Amino acid sequence: MALTLSLFQRPGSILFLDDDPDYLDMLGMVVPGHWHAELYSRPSAFLRRMHDEPARWEADAALQIQMIERWREGQPLLPQVLRYWATHPARHHLAKTAVVDYAMPGTNGLEVLNTLLDWPGTRVLLTGQADEQVAVQAFNNGLIDQYISKQAPDITRHLLGVIRKLGQAPHPRLNALWRGALRPAQQSVLQVPAVSQALQVFTESRWVEYVVLGDPFGLLGMTAEGGCQWLQLEPSASLPELAELAASAGLGFDVARDIRAGQRLAAVEVHQQLGMQGPIPTAPTLSMGDDSALRAALFALPADSLPLPIASFRAHLAAQGGRLIQDS
Repeated sequence: MALTLSLFQRPGSILFLDDDPDYLDMLGMVVPGHWHAELYSRPSAFLRRMHDEPARWEADAALQIQMIERWREGQPLLPQVLRYWATHPARHHLAKTAVVDYAMPGTNGLEVLNTLLDWPGTRVLLTGQADEQVAVQAFNNGLIDQYISKQAPDITRHLLGVIRKLGQAPHPRLNALWRGALRPAQQSVLQVPAVSQALQVFTESRWVEYVVLGDPFGLLGMTAEGGCQWLQLEPSASLPELAELAASAGLGFDVARDIRAGQRLAAVEVHQQLGMQGPIPTAPTLSMGDDSALRAALFALPADSLPLPIASFRAHLAAQGGRLIQDS
């Protein structure tokens, strides 16, 4: 069974290239405000923006590989990810999706996209009726991830839906990397369709960025405002072990009893890894798709428990200013 849940998710830039400035203006108005959108009317400006993207992606992937390697050497991943979020705000500038019009003066969208073979983002081609067969062939050959006819009814809603779906899909390389930090039993739990679907709904409704960790098992997520949260996942079979750990940490008989009953979880390992002050936090369990297989509980991570302050994605968007068309 395939793992359909994205293990490493973050926002990025969505680039639009179209020689029609009126169409770009319309996109700038209808694209959701919590997306980082960039508008380009000339292929030359778009390609200058994209010139160093493969190198930026490689440098960012190297940072993630280093985190995994340090984890294998004994360093916890959770504080490492928090430091990565705090010290690498440029990750939000990485071009995640390019939406390119096919018909443009002197070139076409496929020619433009074919110059970006080393860029690992997703590609969407906008076509006219006469170009659709070309788009079908490009899709079948793996040159683009999706194509959309400009004559399609309700194209704007369809386009935004495609971008959203592509943005939520697992990135093959990054998913393979972070899958290596999960035990086989944890991967099996995440492959349960009801669990995967519930986690997707949960993350989409709360966070702009998250990563799935195996030690401890759960999702470290961040809201658009920069609030960090921990969604602890506990397979039902491990509840007695967690109850014993909570009791040995001094949480008392009642808490241990609630943990065994699947009514409450304790963030013992998170408390230890972050060196948090005060008592070990506990939280009531949430339904996460299959209560027979998994329990979950959400914990807010206080700002004073983080290794470094983390700038919010909302602040990143505010720093970009208005959505102006780039033509030079």
